[in-house]
Amino acid sequence: MAKILVTGANGQLGNEMRCLAEEDKKNTFLFTDIQDLDITDLEAVMKYVAGHGIEVIVNCAAYTAVDKAEDNEDTCRKINALAVANLAKAATMNRAKVIHISTDYVYSGVHYKPYSESDETAPCSVYGVTKLEGERLLFDNCSDAVVLRTSWLYSAYGNNFVKTMIRLGKEREKLSVVFDQIGTPTYAGDLAKAIMIIIDNKTFIPGIYNFSNEGVCSWYDFTKAIHRIAGIRTCEVLPIEGSEYPAKATRPFYSVMNKKKIKETYSVSIPYWENSLVKCINLLMK
Repeated sequence: MAKILVTGANGQLGNEMRCLAEEDKKNTFLFTDIQDLDITDLEAVMKYVAGHGIEVIVNCAAYTAVDKAEDNEDTCRKINALAVANLAKAATMNRAKVIHISTDYVYSGVHYKPYSESDETAPCSVYGVTKLEGERLLFDNCSDAVVLRTSWLYSAYGNNFVKTMIRLGKEREKLSVVFDQIGTPTYAGDLAKAIMIIIDNKTFIPGIYNFSNEGVCSWYDFTKAIHRIAGIRTCEVLPIEGSEYPAKATRPFYSVMNKKKIKETYSVSIPYWENSLVKCINLLMK
């Protein structure tokens, strides 16, 4: 049995962790968000981790507004990098482990072969840069840590692409979506299950691991699948190039990730992206 702190608990992944925690009879979970624990405050983090006897920290907190980050670099860095260092220091001081969620945005996105954890990082946005800084600060301050790089996260909780496309599909007759940015959607429920597997594994093996659902698609393909599964037939989805979409931050054009490492190390089974999308939309339609 372990005592586990989950930060960013009101987000997509945090809520999925709550659902799994309700069924977990082995471990004790403490869920916090900004109103409960300000992870940018080192003293508060140290006090909380020590005071509650935390053995594992799962950091789901992040600044994820990719375009806004271009104008709010200091705030983005405070949450995505400096706060991670605080959690790492507290973990080391209390002999706790850390599982930290990172992103495909740390890769350059210019290659056309699935990225492995050993590939060179070259983020092209403030968001990506600060997330990479967070990874480095984590390992600088805590050796007992796992980083999970994920992509295109969605869930039945919070605000995300799937919910937005369903709403817009019902509101509009036409919708233009980027077709030349390629990656893999990730259902937060599947990522939460992978985190639980790592927590419960007899041997904690530190390092960086890629995790997304299986398969490959563009944002355009993703949207077509969302509308088909949700039964939306009155909205025409049109493909456009990324250069036609007004965005402040540069997006990676190719961010498909190789998941061989996590599958072999932790025996994680990963579902195909469209199967997980069906599961999520069914939940939303209830």
